[in-house]
Amino acid sequence: MSNWDKTTFVNHLREQCNREIAKVGVHIVEFSEKFADDITWGRSSEHGTLTFRCDTDVGLLPLFHMTSVGQLNLQINFMRNKEVPPMVLRDLVLKLESNFLRDYDELEYPSDVFVPMDELFHTENQVEKFLKTMEGVTYRLRQ
Repeated sequence: MSNWDKTTFVNHLREQCNREIAKVGVHIVEFSEKFADDITWGRSSEHGTLTFRCDTDVGLLPLFHMTSVGQLNLQINFMRNKEVPPMVLRDLVLKLESNFLRDYDELEYPSDVFVPMDELFHTENQVEKFLKTMEGVTYRLRQ
């Protein structure tokens, strides 16, 4: 049973993060409610976790995790090990690399890790591009 829900997650996010990161986090929560096929909330007693899942041919596939302490975990390597169409995965990686100016290839990004959101998002435009990327990937995975 989950210890967290939207209300407790958002309240904790606002307590633990600066105003800008909390605003980004709330935006991601609202986006997730609209576009995710399944959202799960964590069970930790220390912080909340939101998992954005998309329904695909191989079942529900997590695209990212976000914590109530302002961290984001992109599930790129997890998707590499699933039967995700190569074109979808390549498009995702290219858009994320362009948006965050980071390398997400298998050598530079060997495992999925939690990254503080203040290291990823510096502008509102980056947030919007990230969400558009997730929306596009979700749409393509459902086909």
